[in-house]
Amino acid sequence: MSRLAEYRRLEQQLAAQLAELESMKGDTAIQAEMEFENRLGALLAEYGFSLRDVINLLDPKANVRQQSPVGQEKTTRKPRELKTYKNPHNGEVVETKGGNHATLKAWKAEHGAEAVESWRQ
Repeated sequence: MSRLAEYRRLEQQLAAQLAELESMKGDTAIQAEMEFENRLGALLAEYGFSLRDVINLLDPKANVRQQSPVGQEKTTRKPRELKTYKNPHNGEVVETKGGNHATLKAWKAEHGAEAVESWRQ
């Protein structure tokens, strides 16, 4: 994209955002929230409190709730099941807990995965 095209695109985005901002300025709900925030800030400054102090007064357990997820215990995984395969062609037996066994992979390449799975005991 050329620099000029990017400039025009950004200019259009800015115009759209400015229009949205102007429409929000006329919204009475936004004005009420802004007035509340200003009055609350003035009241906090008058009495020398911070927002954190007010939160602790209203809900003393607010800090405890934020720290509790860190203290959770980790759960352990269930151990994998031991799988035993017996090759009917040569009688060789393979015991494995996963599918990443070299002999098992060789059998699957030679005889096919379905056939090897049917050898499972």
